[in-house]
Amino acid sequence: MTLNQDEHELLRRITEAGKPVAMSDFFHDMYPPNFPASAVEEDPDRVAWQERQFGMYRASIKLWEAELVHVVHPANGQRPDLVEPTEDGRVALA
Repeated sequence: MTLNQDEHELLRRITEAGKPVAMSDFFHDMYPPNFPASAVEEDPDRVAWQERQFGMYRASIKLWEAELVHVVHPANGQRPDLVEPTEDGRVALA
């Protein structure tokens, strides 16, 4: 599987964490908001940022579907799924 830039970076961060992590914990680090908190919903920068966040959720799903990560602690209503890379995930980074 060929990873796009977001998928590769997300998988790299998951692998480097060295412990089970929520994939969404990395989204704001990878794409921090670049607009003031007071920006209206229609602000072009806010809209672009929201689209990048949706893209990160798509990247998360693709990593899971490709079995490059696996859920080690399912979501429990207080926190999201916690994942670790699979062996195939580690190989995909090499």
